[in-house]
Amino acid sequence: MEAWIDPIRALVALAITLFLVILRFEAETFGAAEYDEPTRDGHRASLPRRLSWILVGFALVGALLLVHPNPAGDLGITLGDRGQALLLGFAFGALGMAQAVVYALFRYGRIRFPPAWTYPGAVLNAIGTAFLDEVTFRGAVLGLLLLVGINPLTAVVAQAFLYTLATRTGAPGRGRYMFVLTLVGGLVAGWLTATTGAIGAAFLAHAVTRIAVFVCTGHAGHPAPRGQEIEESWEYRRPPPGWQALDQVDDGAPRER
Repeated sequence: MEAWIDPIRALVALAITLFLVILRFEAETFGAAEYDEPTRDGHRASLPRRLSWILVGFALVGALLLVHPNPAGDLGITLGDRGQALLLGFAFGALGMAQAVVYALFRYGRIRFPPAWTYPGAVLNAIGTAFLDEVTFRGAVLGLLLLVGINPLTAVVAQAFLYTLATRTGAPGRGRYMFVLTLVGGLVAGWLTATTGAIGAAFLAHAVTRIAVFVCTGHAGHPAPRGQEIEESWEYRRPPPGWQALDQVDDGAPRER
């Protein structure tokens, strides 16, 4: 009877992994992850709705840790060597910060700092999303692919493409830059996990990059297409009510034709 316990637990762990992947696909429905910001109509999901996405994800992760026979050894769901995790995590996190700064300067011509009151919720969303993403794709998905004997390089590439699909960064209306960043991030995080045998370094780099993107662009990871940012709108550029632009003032002087 005991010989059947581990295979059954492994199958249940596979089912939980599928639920985690589905939950990631549904981030937009909850207004979480990249969608933790107002939609095009100016509204955003309620706070309980956004938090429920993280709480459901954490509950599924807890179930996965309880059910799987060896989540640390087989799936790498552990911090790993702390020194290695901190060194590699902050090194690749620094690269993530650098790309966020360069993108903001290229896209907006400045660092687009968001309002101070948005930081607590944004940081919570970034850390929660990074943790769930790493447990799901670099932990469970990558670990299961390696367990069934798939070549490590193929497994890393496969989980990265699945992750990119789950974030919907390739959907119409999404910027190509975020698609490339997500795919490259998935590949790097997969390599870090496969190299260290744990998700600690990947999680740290992912969280730092997400926070940096928010601080530099004011977005949780879903920048608006060109021409649709608030600074680029006609309503933002027009003078306040009762004001008139200097080039529109009629001082009675003749104008050259």
